[in-house]
Amino acid sequence: MRELSILKPLIGLEHATVLDPVVRRVHGVVDALLKPRAVEDLLHGVPAGHPVHPAIVLVPAGTWTGAAVLDLLPGTARAARVLVGAGVLAAAPAILTGWADWARTRPEQQRVGIVHAAANETAWMLYAASWLARRGGHDAAGRTLSLLGLGLISLGGYLGGHLAYRQSAGANHANAVLSRFPQGWQALGPLEQLPQGRAVRRDVAGEALFVLRRGVRVDVLADVSPHLGEALHDGLLEDPARTSATITTTYGSVFDVSTGAVVHGPATAPAVRFETRIERDLVEVRLLRP
Repeated sequence: MRELSILKPLIGLEHATVLDPVVRRVHGVVDALLKPRAVEDLLHGVPAGHPVHPAIVLVPAGTWTGAAVLDLLPGTARAARVLVGAGVLAAAPAILTGWADWARTRPEQQRVGIVHAAANETAWMLYAASWLARRGGHDAAGRTLSLLGLGLISLGGYLGGHLAYRQSAGANHANAVLSRFPQGWQALGPLEQLPQGRAVRRDVAGEALFVLRRGVRVDVLADVSPHLGEALHDGLLEDPARTSATITTTYGSVFDVSTGAVVHGPATAPAVRFETRIERDLVEVRLLRP
């Protein structure tokens, strides 16, 4: 089935470089607010193991949709007003988590995301005005403002779906390794050919692997960040001589080299880790599946 032609301009937002000056200014503001790092990790959803923004946004969207239904029924003005107000309050954490995730995405995603945010937050202002109008007894004006807000959050929802499903923002970009890599032990190469204390890339069974040798210890991860697919071996390696060495990717995710665990977001899923062994100076790897 062909895409609707009305959607093509929205998809074209990915390449709308005219938005870049606005993106840069907003990015600077968001960066200044994402402190301390523990707060940023919480907003990304690191403790939850996946982004929390898509789940949190259901609350204001649900209450506002419920208010739209009640606006069609007689005798429900007070209930509709309560739902509108609840959505206005519940939108605050949705806005915070959304901006945190947006600030750690690619330029193409940020262009779509800035319009997604503008639509949703304009809707938030309309719903806040709707609640004030309803509270002042101007129910007709309140319903009109809510209807306009509903149209904007519908547009924002479409753009959010584009971000999540077409542009893969928030998806685990390393998960496919689990289905592609063969079972059992696979030869990586001679131990003596691996440099000491420096991360390198090696290809095994068609997959790129991040490899760090420290003496006879060899740590191996899939060479792809779960966040946006960045190559781990291009990241910043810290404390390579220690067991708790970390690798920081281009977009700021920090992983424990020994375990693949997320130390800091924006990544929320761990790096894919491999078990290693040395047989007659040959390093072999085996995928550790969950």
